[in-house]
Amino acid sequence: MSRVLLIEDDRAVREAVLLTLRRRGHEVEGAATGEAGLSAMETFRPDLVLLDLMLPDKSGFEVCRRIRATQQIPIIMLTARGDDIDVVLGLEAGADDYIVKPARGEVLEARIRAVLRRAAPGDGGPDPAASQPVETHGDLSIDRKGLLVAKHGQDLPLAPSEMKLLLYLSATPGRVFSRQQLLEHVWEHSYHGDARLVDACVMRLRTKVEDSTRSPKYIQTVRGFGYRFGPL
Repeated sequence: MSRVLLIEDDRAVREAVLLTLRRRGHEVEGAATGEAGLSAMETFRPDLVLLDLMLPDKSGFEVCRRIRATQQIPIIMLTARGDDIDVVLGLEAGADDYIVKPARGEVLEARIRAVLRRAAPGDGGPDPAASQPVETHGDLSIDRKGLLVAKHGQDLPLAPSEMKLLLYLSATPGRVFSRQQLLEHVWEHSYHGDARLVDACVMRLRTKVEDSTRSPKYIQTVRGFGYRFGPL
């Protein structure tokens, strides 16, 4: 199973979540502060981070940004309220998903599995079979099997959700997908998920692949409908 780092200052919550994940077969490590969590990133080397936004020494946003500066592993935020502006800020800082506390064990497990699948090779979108090992779209080259994206020959550091969103949209250039469709296929959220996940991920992805985020060439908005890739 996966190695999960939980950064959570509330001892009761931390112990309960760690126990739940251990019972489900995960190897886990807990940290009570942001600094301890960042240190554990080096020693524990997790596959995924569960990150509380409210920490005693530094904000979860800062911790998220510092992790994202060097690593693109999955990050799931833990928050007390799903309608809080903190959710938006956390997603903009680079989190892949969020869970509202308290969360049942099956919810934690489902979100962990879903976000880890985004980081795994083999899911290239609606038509994963690529005709060429590496696709070229304008200045972008996309290696679906290797999960590598480059612009002007320079590799782009994409978080798991950013990578899967790009792979999914670029598999069918010109096709428009609604936010709900993207939530179901990229985030694996059924029913009516949180569209902020999509919008924040699109914003982050544009800062990496576009020459101008105001006039995007690759990740285009179709007002009233959703998003599409190109066509170029």
